Amino acid sequence: MNEATSPLVKTPRALVWIGRLLALPVVFLFGMSTVMKFKGGPEMTDGMAKLGLPESMILPLAILELVCLVLYLVPWTAVLGAILLTGYLGGAICTHWRVGDPFVVQAGLGVVLWLSVYLRDRRLWQLIPFRGLAG
Repeated sequence: MNEATSPLVKTPRALVWIGRLLALPVVFLFGMSTVMKFKGGPEMTDGMAKLGLPESMILPLAILELVCLVLYLVPWTAVLGAILLTGYLGGAICTHWRVGDPFVVQAGLGVVLWLSVYLRDRRLWQLIPFRGLAG
């Protein structure tokens, strides 16, 4: 381990702020999705039916999404939240793919989610090293 990738060396402030800014669309999209699930309504029921999912899954999915989002938002658990949200997105991608819907948004959201965490948490730099960030 060199000094540039040591977890004891502070992450450059600019990268932390870029990571935080990248987290905004992630938080917004997951937050809106959670609110819509808690709100319910005929649009939500129809959307679930189109995906082949029972209405009874709406509330459990809303709770799961909210818990994962909160874990992602807390700095000490952001990596765990990112892992759980990635699993959630994997299920969403599979569900949309199965019914022939596009899933580009879900895949792109996963990339932005991880880029956001990567830029904010220097420990990940050891797992996925990019020479340009180690400066």
